[in-house]
Amino acid sequence: MVSSDEISQRDLRLRSKEIMDALESGRSFVVTRSGQQIGELVPLRSRRRFVSRDDFDRMSGAAPVMDLERFRADQHAAAEQGGRDPYAH
Repeated sequence: MVSSDEISQRDLRLRSKEIMDALESGRSFVVTRSGQQIGELVPLRSRRRFVSRDDFDRMSGAAPVMDLERFRADQHAAAEQGGRDPYAH
């Protein structure tokens, strides 16, 4: 776990560019007001948009085996129920 630097609400306001640059580079901060911790600033994790076939195989290796006929029957049964369109007026 990465330790977080404490910054006051005032520091956040006065040094926002410097703090945002540090956040972008991976640093985390705990924000305080009147000496009390009130929140955290943590960098977002980058999201991959593409998963290679090898990565998919590796990640799905522990997935349970699926009965295709049962899945199709479940899908058919759900479609047969008709369901109400939540966007219809």
